[in-house]
Amino acid sequence: MIELHQIRPRIRSSMGGQRNGAASSSWLSQFWFSARRTKPLNPPHNTTVAINHPDGLTRRLGLFDLILIGVGASIGAGIFVVTGTVARDAGPGVTISFILAGLSCILNALCYAELASRFPAVVGGAYLYTYSAFNEITAFLVFAQLMLDYHIGAASIARSLASYVATLLELSPVFRGLPSWFGTGEEFFGGTVSVNVLAPVLLALLSVILCRGVGESSVLNSVMTITKIVIVIIVIFVGAFEVDVANWTPFAPNGIKAIFTGATVVFFAYVGFDAVANSAEESKRPQRDLPLGIIGSLFICIVLYIGVCLVITGMVPYNLIGEDAPLAEAFRSKGLKFVTFLITIGAVAGLTTTLLVGLYVQSRLYLGLGRDGLLPAVFGKVHPTRHTPIHSQVWVGIVAGVLSGLFNVSVLSHILSVGSLTGYSVVSACVVTLRWNDRHADDRVLSRWTSPWQEGVICLIVVACCGFATGVSYRYDGSFIFMIVAAVIAILSISALCFRQSYRDPPGFSCPGVPILPAVSIFFNIFLFAQLHEEAWVRFVVLSIIMVGVYAFYGQYNAKPGGMDDETIVYHSAPTEPTF
Repeated sequence: MIELHQIRPRIRSSMGGQRNGAASSSWLSQFWFSARRTKPLNPPHNTTVAINHPDGLTRRLGLFDLILIGVGASIGAGIFVVTGTVARDAGPGVTISFILAGLSCILNALCYAELASRFPAVVGGAYLYTYSAFNEITAFLVFAQLMLDYHIGAASIARSLASYVATLLELSPVFRGLPSWFGTGEEFFGGTVSVNVLAPVLLALLSVILCRGVGESSVLNSVMTITKIVIVIIVIFVGAFEVDVANWTPFAPNGIKAIFTGATVVFFAYVGFDAVANSAEESKRPQRDLPLGIIGSLFICIVLYIGVCLVITGMVPYNLIGEDAPLAEAFRSKGLKFVTFLITIGAVAGLTTTLLVGLYVQSRLYLGLGRDGLLPAVFGKVHPTRHTPIHSQVWVGIVAGVLSGLFNVSVLSHILSVGSLTGYSVVSACVVTLRWNDRHADDRVLSRWTSPWQEGVICLIVVACCGFATGVSYRYDGSFIFMIVAAVIAILSISALCFRQSYRDPPGFSCPGVPILPAVSIFFNIFLFAQLHEEAWVRFVVLSIIMVGVYAFYGQYNAKPGGMDDETIVYHSAPTEPTF
C-alpha cells in the first residue's frame, strides 16, 4: 500500500518536469523564431538609419576616395613579396595565376557591386546583406568570422609595419641599434609572450586619426595609397628595362597544376576590395559610386600585380628568385639599390593603408551590430561632432593593440581568410536569393519557408559542398574521377537554379549571369576554403559554435532588426534615375 506522502513528491516531480519541459520547448521556439528574423530591405532612395544622436555618419567620400580605399585595403607589402614567392613554383606562369585569381575576384566583386547598389546606403556590408537575404543568426555568424580575420589581420599587419618602420629609423644614427622589443618583437616565457612596443603605438596613432573624422582618415589613405601606386609604377617601369625575355622560357616549368595552385595562393592578395561596401553610409553617391569603386579598385590591383609579375620573372630566372624579399633582391642584383629603398617606402605605405582601412571597416561593422542590438548599444553610438563611431573605433584599436603588443600573431596566419571566403560565398548567395525575393516581394516572409525557396537554398548548399569536395580532392591528390563527379553534381544544381526558379533584374547595377555567375563564385570560394590549413576548418566550426551560444544568450533577446528606435535620421542617397 502506497502512502499519500509517497505520492505527493512524485506528483510534484511530474509537474515540475512538465513545467521544465514546457520552458525548454518555449526557449527553443523563441530561439528558432529569433534566429529566422530578417532585416527589412528598404528601397535605396528611401533610406533611413536609426541612431542615438542628432546626426549620423557624414557623406564625404567620392568615387576617387572609394577607389583608393579599395586599392589601399588590397595592396599591402605583399605585392613586393607574394609575386616572387609564388613565381618560384609557378615560374613565369605566375602571371596567369594572378589573372585567374583576379577573374575569380571579379565574380565576387560583381556580386558585391549589385548589393551595394540596391541596398540602403548604411554600414554593414556582408553582414547587412545576409541579414536581409537569409536570417539573423546567419548574419551574426558571418560577422563573427569576418571580425576574427580582421582582428588577427590588423595585429599581424601592425607588427609587420612596426618592423619596417624600425628598419627605416635605424638608417639614422640617432636610432641605430634599437632593441628588438621596440620594433621587431622579443619573446619571453618560452615564446608565449612576444613584446613589440612600436606596433601598439602605430595602432593608437591610426585610431586617433580615424576617430577625428572620415575626412582626415581619407586624406591619409589617399596620400599613402597614391604614394604606393607611384612606387609600384616606378618599380615596373625601371624593371622593364632590365627584363630578359629568355627568362620567360619555360613559361610553366612545373606544369599547369602549379599555375592553378599559385592562383589559390595569390587569390588572397586581392582580398580587401569589399571594404568599399562598408563605406556606404559615408559615400556621397552610394548607388552609383559603390559599384564603380568596388570594380574599379579591383581592376587597378589586377593590372599592378600583373605588371610586377612580368618584371620580376623577366629580371631573374624563376629558380633564382629570392624567398624573403624577392623583388628587392632582384633589383639589388642589378645594382639598382635606390629601387630597393623605394620598395621599403612602398611597403610602409602599403601596410599603413591596409591597416588603416582594416581598422575603419571593423568599426563600421561594430557600428552596424550595435545599432541592431546584436552587440551592446555602446557600439552603435556616433560622436555628435566628429560623426565617427568612436566607441567602436577605440575598441578595435585596443583589441589589435593588445594582440600586436604581446603576441606573435603571425603564427595564426594559417587560420586567416576563413572570414573573407565565408563572406564572399554568402554575398554571392544573397544575390541569388534576393532575386527570388524581388519576384515575391509581397509575401516574402511566407515564401521563405515554402518548397521553392528551400529547394533553391539546398541547391546553393550543394554547390558549396561540391566546391569543398573538389578542393579537398585536388589538395590531397585524390581521384580525378571524384572531382569530375563533384563538378557534375554542382552543374546539375546550378541547372536547377536556372530552370526551377524565377528571377528579376533589380534596379541599379545588375550582376550579369545570375544565377550562374554567383554559383560559380560560391564553388570557387569554397574550393579555396578547402586549400586552407586544417586548423582553419577547425577554427570555422569552433567559432561558429561559440557565437551560436553568444547569440542564444544575448543576441536573440536584444536584437532589433529594424534598427535602434530612439531617433531616425533620413539620408538623401543617390539620384533615383538609372545610372547603369
